[in-house]
Amino acid sequence: MVAAVASESPAPDYVLEIPVHLRWGDMDINNHINNVQISRLFEEARVRSFHEWIPDRPRDFSFLVARQDVEFSAPVHYSTHPVLVHSCVGRIGRSSFVMALRLFDKEGVLCATAETTMVVVDPAAGRPAPIPDDLRDVLTAALGEPARFHAPRTATAN
Repeated sequence: MVAAVASESPAPDYVLEIPVHLRWGDMDINNHINNVQISRLFEEARVRSFHEWIPDRPRDFSFLVARQDVEFSAPVHYSTHPVLVHSCVGRIGRSSFVMALRLFDKEGVLCATAETTMVVVDPAAGRPAPIPDDLRDVLTAALGEPARFHAPRTATAN
């Protein structure tokens, strides 16, 4: 059902390095790339990751985003040079898996980290389904370092 693609791991914390070009219109009034556009850059990296890992995805195979957490660590400024998104699978469950994505600017500064939970869905029933064994093999080959976020704040705003 799913064809595995061999790829070398360029570093222990990610499996793929994906260049994504910015658009002038992605900037906001603060002269940096808007946070919504950062989420779209992560989306593009996820799509390209799956195209690399599962180039011949069957039409009856489906998965959906169940959750996405993004932590911003530095602004991304517009450049004609692409940003780099490092992509890997951070964890694999029974019917879901977590992608870990890290966005670096042209100078190599980590600007944002994302963790996206994807759920495999039975398209006929519209319900979560176990990850097929061949997909599990592909995901296992793409395992890397899970996303690390800062500790949650305990104080509440007044």
